[in-house]
Amino acid sequence: MRKGLLLAAGCYTLWGLFPVYFHLLHEVPPEQVLMHRMLWSLLLLGSVLTIRGQWGWLRDLLGSPRVIGGFAASAGLLAANWFIYIWAVNHGHVVDSSLGYFMTPLVNILLGALVLKEQLRRSQWLAIGMAALGVLWLTFLSHGFPWIGLSLAITFGTYGLLRKTAALGALEGLSLETLLLFPLAAGYLAYLHLTGQNTFATAPVRLQLWLAAAGPITAIPLIMFAAGARRIPLSLLGLMQYIAPTLQLLLGVLLYQEPFAAERAIGFAFIWTALAVYSAEGLMRYWQSLAPTRASAQDSQEASC
Repeated sequence: MRKGLLLAAGCYTLWGLFPVYFHLLHEVPPEQVLMHRMLWSLLLLGSVLTIRGQWGWLRDLLGSPRVIGGFAASAGLLAANWFIYIWAVNHGHVVDSSLGYFMTPLVNILLGALVLKEQLRRSQWLAIGMAALGVLWLTFLSHGFPWIGLSLAITFGTYGLLRKTAALGALEGLSLETLLLFPLAAGYLAYLHLTGQNTFATAPVRLQLWLAAAGPITAIPLIMFAAGARRIPLSLLGLMQYIAPTLQLLLGVLLYQEPFAAERAIGFAFIWTALAVYSAEGLMRYWQSLAPTRASAQDSQEASC
């Protein structure tokens, strides 16, 4: 549990800083950035697996079409989420994309309850209800159908569910996803090169290096996410996801000067209160669970005396 919490917190912090990276690539069309994420991620993951000699799982998987089909679905969801997010950031919608990741925990919690049959306590339901009110208020203030936010929430929420129940570990699972996406990325980039539309070929070295960096920048947080998701309940994972959109929101408003009306503070107040309630309840149960251990240690010490 403790390792899962650290992994999840780390990956959400990195994701929260993603707008800074994608703003550096604003000269590159979003679909090309997406293809480079697929390509360089596979090269990095393939190198790691080769160094560690961990390709045996792929041979074992060749006779498991159901597993491959599940990872094909998660790969498709991942690619769709990547593209929508890149497009949103590069078109001045960092705040709207943060709204999507504020919605994602509610999707995770709903999937956890409906699909995985996770049981939530009363205080947890209270926290979820308060967070839902905050998200609904933010959605109302967005003036129109929030397609960016809803698309990001649904694609990544469902991706999280598939990865939590997947048969492979974090590194192998992400490697299979990028391997399944590789033909699409390689084919599209080859077409761009043949038609003279490949931005990478004519870009300055600085931009080429940033595109190549998409491999570790993409793969490392996803490995952390997949590893963390397998260690903690999906409901807890969902509420921890507020770390990333909070950082994204702050970047959108403070760094990129996107409009942010004062009325939105009401929605965020609901969300942060929900987090406080959920965290307080979790800490209380954690300390209660330690009480028997402390009492046993004290009894042992007294007996030895």
